[in-house]
Amino acid sequence: MGYKGLVMDIDGTLYNSVKCISEPTRQAIFRAREAGKIIAIASGRPIPGMADVCRRLEFAEKGGYIMGWNGGRIINVQTGEVISETLLPEAVVPEIASLAAEYDAPVVAHTSDVLVSERPDDKIIQLEARLNHMSVEKIGSLADYTERRLYKCIVTGSDEKLVHLEQIAARHFAGRLSVYRSEPYFLEILPFGIDKAHAIDALAGHLGMTNEDFIACGDGFNDLSMIRHAGLGVAMANAQLVVRQNADYITDSCDNDGLVPVIEKFLLA
Repeated sequence: MGYKGLVMDIDGTLYNSVKCISEPTRQAIFRAREAGKIIAIASGRPIPGMADVCRRLEFAEKGGYIMGWNGGRIINVQTGEVISETLLPEAVVPEIASLAAEYDAPVVAHTSDVLVSERPDDKIIQLEARLNHMSVEKIGSLADYTERRLYKCIVTGSDEKLVHLEQIAARHFAGRLSVYRSEPYFLEILPFGIDKAHAIDALAGHLGMTNEDFIACGDGFNDLSMIRHAGLGVAMANAQLVVRQNADYITDSCDNDGLVPVIEKFLLA
């Protein structure tokens, strides 16, 4: 006990199934912050896709941290300070493009302010753009793209295809890139070592704390690393089975304000 901070995923955790933060959840987070607890959001979303969360939780006015691109960029929203930033090495982008092309899998790449893809009309890429309030720019060749630096690439496809491709990509990029799924239809490829566990360590080091000081709450595949790594790993009742199997504690679903009992029991008790 004695946890000092809370790190939350967005979709399926902080957001309910209609992509909103309920008022009971919002007020519980406010109480934790008023009690001096660190509040942070860790998401596979890009920084622009976290703007609504920052506004609803009043991060600019009252404090809070965001970890975009699964920890590729960590920001103190109130001060604007960039605590950590890691970009995708340019040399590996042609390899990512080639591997995806071999399996006829669309790829979308994240820059700081726009998504880029050879196949911008893909329905899952369009979904990614809508969720994050970003436009998708059509490019001729991802392998040759150098106009903007990239934070990550997402390969899209069916669950069956990505289960297979995840294993292949993980072997191919072992020791060079991080490869994991954030959703059944999203295979994320990021700089090596960039995941939500790394994000907790980066923020903890910046604040003079340790990973054991944090509670991590999530529901998706890309939340596994932080749930295993934090002092207390919490899975939502709606979490993927493997996430629930690895959690220290399972709370209620995102539609039943599952974060509220976590805050009250472990941060404010």
